[in-house]
Amino acid sequence: MSASPALIAGWARSAVVPRGGAFGQLEPHEIGAPVLQALLARAGVAPGEVDAVVVGNALGAGGNPARMVALAAGLSDRCACFTVDTQCCSGLDAVTMAVGLLGSGQASLVVAGGVEAWSRSPIRQHRPRHPGEPAVPYERPAFAPDPERDPDMLVSAARYALQAGWTRQQQDAYTLRSHALASVQGTTWADELVPVASVTHDLGPRKLLAERVARMPAAVRARDLGRDWSELLGQQPDCRLSPLGISGKADGAAFVLLANEMACKRWNLSSRAVWVASASVGNPSETPLLAAEAAARAAMDRAGLHNADGLAAVELHDAFAVQGLSFAQALSLQPQRLNRNGGGLARGHPIGASGAVALVRLLADLAHEGARGDQGMTAVAGAGGIGAAAIVRRV
Repeated sequence: MSASPALIAGWARSAVVPRGGAFGQLEPHEIGAPVLQALLARAGVAPGEVDAVVVGNALGAGGNPARMVALAAGLSDRCACFTVDTQCCSGLDAVTMAVGLLGSGQASLVVAGGVEAWSRSPIRQHRPRHPGEPAVPYERPAFAPDPERDPDMLVSAARYALQAGWTRQQQDAYTLRSHALASVQGTTWADELVPVASVTHDLGPRKLLAERVARMPAAVRARDLGRDWSELLGQQPDCRLSPLGISGKADGAAFVLLANEMACKRWNLSSRAVWVASASVGNPSETPLLAAEAAARAAMDRAGLHNADGLAAVELHDAFAVQGLSFAQALSLQPQRLNRNGGGLARGHPIGASGAVALVRLLADLAHEGARGDQGMTAVAGAGGIGAAAIVRRV
């Protein structure tokens, strides 16, 4: 096999469903396998022809979810299977790694993306260090060895909003727009969504009233911010986080079908988009939400883009409203150009799948008739100060 550009021959995703909802009884492979099967069927590819599956998953706690998805979908026993865990970046990083498999000649036809069954995630405990001590439950692992550099994600976002001066009013306006756009799921959504457990549309977006959102209490208490930050809170306009300005916990899956030129010719596949450039980067762990901006700049540099003006669409998995505001400002984007059909804030956050869902959303928007321009970018940030971004071009 010879190296060639990574071509995108198809994409598909499940709906994104709040944790404990319609996917509440499903394991990761039970969500991911129907999506993978539909993706191959749409492209006309036999399951036995896939060389590798690369799957992002953050909450499976071991094992190899990629292998489970591949076997449940009826792929060949010989299919190579890789599971990637870079937390929120996992789904997009999985696709980038799949592109590397094609480029190095190790595969010619690869399915890549992410899947998360947050509803079925294992109960976590640290083993006791000494006999007789109880196990210690925990909600999340450490993402930096120094606790001072590893704040709670909500606390980090709240501190950043205070520091940067993003007001509650601005965050609420962003949140209302995201939900309003995502609530109108049109023709591009039908092209990308695969019914799983009879769910055919995202269940997170809501029709919100501005007055109700404004009255909601802050998601982070002042005392949880720390002493210095609490004092700052009283010295400037209200910059507290709203509960609806945070992407909700969710389940879901999304995949793309990648092929080199040889595979496209052999299986008569239509190249619907081309992988242009990508970047996975590190950033200060104290403010992980900013890592998406760093990754986006790195991806644009690799694509030879001096700014975002040449991009027809930009899809950010915005875990927080303040993250979306900051990202748009950093890239000099008009707000309406970011997540033009809503975003992760409204859909929800199936951690290991979120980056892949954003990529599928981007590809569907670019392919839709009437899209202006042919290049788009997607980006996501992850716990611990890591970011991922990719630029694709429609064919």
